[in-house]
Amino acid sequence: MWYQSSMASQKTTSKKAGGSGFVLGRERFEKISAVEGIELSNAMKKRIRDSDRKGLSPEARRAAIIRAHSKG
Repeated sequence: MWYQSSMASQKTTSKKAGGSGFVLGRERFEKISAVEGIELSNAMKKRIRDSDRKGLSPEARRAAIIRAHSKG
């Protein structure tokens, strides 16, 4: 397959996820969300800081988000 060498490479998601596409970084996602009027709450920002500080894996980060929003 031929492609122009000046094209930026894209990170692909794992095939286990069932889709093809690319991954947005946190900063890019925040910029897109801001354009759409979506802002993180203080609790969300704290959860991100805590996850970064603890060095959590993506799976552990998702589990923390699920726990925060689960009823019970």
